[in-house]
Amino acid sequence: MQARVASMEDMKEARLGAPGQGGGRVFPTGMLKVFLGFLLLGVGLSAAGMYMARHTLAAAAPAIFRPCLGASAGAGEEQPLEGLERWTRAPSRARHAMTDEELLWRASFAPRVRPYPFRRVPKVAFMFLTRGPLPLAPLWERFFRGHEGRYSVYVHALPSYRANFTKGSVFYHRQIPSKVAEWGQMTMCDAERRLLANALLDISNEWFVLVSESCIPIFDFNTTYEYFQNSSQSFVMVFDDPGPYGRGRYNYNMTPEVELEQWRKGSQWFEVDRDLGIEIIRDTRYYPKFKEFCRPHCYVDEHYFPTMLTIEAPQSLANRSVTWVDWSRGGAHPATFGRSDITEEFLRRVQTGRTCLYNNQNSTTCFLFARKFAPSALQPLLVLAPTVLGYG
Repeated sequence: MQARVASMEDMKEARLGAPGQGGGRVFPTGMLKVFLGFLLLGVGLSAAGMYMARHTLAAAAPAIFRPCLGASAGAGEEQPLEGLERWTRAPSRARHAMTDEELLWRASFAPRVRPYPFRRVPKVAFMFLTRGPLPLAPLWERFFRGHEGRYSVYVHALPSYRANFTKGSVFYHRQIPSKVAEWGQMTMCDAERRLLANALLDISNEWFVLVSESCIPIFDFNTTYEYFQNSSQSFVMVFDDPGPYGRGRYNYNMTPEVELEQWRKGSQWFEVDRDLGIEIIRDTRYYPKFKEFCRPHCYVDEHYFPTMLTIEAPQSLANRSVTWVDWSRGGAHPATFGRSDITEEFLRRVQTGRTCLYNNQNSTTCFLFARKFAPSALQPLLVLAPTVLGYG
C-alpha cells in the first residue's frame, strides 16, 4: 500500500513539477494578482456595456415603434401610451415620416370584431384638396364651431405651401405630407387616397368627405352629421356614359380587370363611410391598370373610383354625390359664383332644388355642400350663414 501511495504522489508531483524546480508547481502570487485584476476589469466592462445597451434601447424604442403617442413628457418629447389607448387615440399631429406605401399599408388595418370595446364617438373627416390657401376658411370655422370631438380636418396642399393658421383654428397643423397633384392625372387620385389614408389613421373617423377650397357647407353641422350617420349608403356619383367622354375613353388594355360594360364615370367629390374608404386605399388590382392605360386624355379622376367601386361594392353606393355643382353654363369646368351671385334665393335653391333617394325614400335634401365659390363670395356668405345656412 505504501508503494502504491508513493507512486500516486509521484504521479501528482510529476504533473505539477518536483519541489525546488522553479515556480511551475505553485502559481506565483504576482501573476495571480494580475490575473484577478484582468478578471475584475472584464466583469466591470461587461456590466457597463449591458447597462448602456439597456438604456440605449429604451431610449430608441419610442422612435422605432410608435403606434400612437400620448401626453407630452416634457422638453418636446412624447411618451407611448399603454394598453388599448395606444391603438384608439388619434395621432396628435397630421404630419409624419411615412412613405405613401407605408401609409396605405398602415391605414388598411381594420378591426374584425364589432362592437368596439371602448366608447367611440363617430366622427366625420373633412378632407380639403387644395393647391394652397383656403379663402373660405372663416365660413368653415363657423360651421365647425361648438362641435369638437365629432369632426376632424385634413389638408392636402402643394408641398411648398405653408399655411399660417393660428393655434385656435381648426386648420392649425392639419396639413398632411403631400405631393404635386395634377388635374386629370393619376397624381390627383394619389392625393385623394393619401387624404383618405391619413384620415383612416384615426379609428374614430367613420365618414370621409372630400372637398376643395371652393366648397361651402350649405346646412348646419348637426344636419350634416346626422345625414351621414343615418345613411345606409356612401355617396359616390356613378353613371354609364356611352358617349365619347365616357365609354369613348375606355382602353381595351384594361381587360380582364375592367371590361367595357363595367366602365363608369362620375364626380371626384365623394363622401364615403369607413368600409368603403378602406376599399379605396387598399386597392392594388385596378390601380396599375388605370395608371398605365387611363391617360393622357382619359381624366382618370373621373373614372377610377366610380369604376372600381361599381365592380367591387355596387350595393354600397347611392350613385350620387352630396356636393352640388352647376354645369349649366357649359365648358370644361363648372360655374364659379362670386359676390354678386350670393343671395338668399340662390342659396335656398341650392339647398332644396331637386328630389333624390335617401335610404330608398324620396327626399328634397340631396346636397350638403356646394361649389365653386370664389373668394369674393365670402363676405355675403358670412352675412347669410346664420339665417339661411343655419350656422354662424
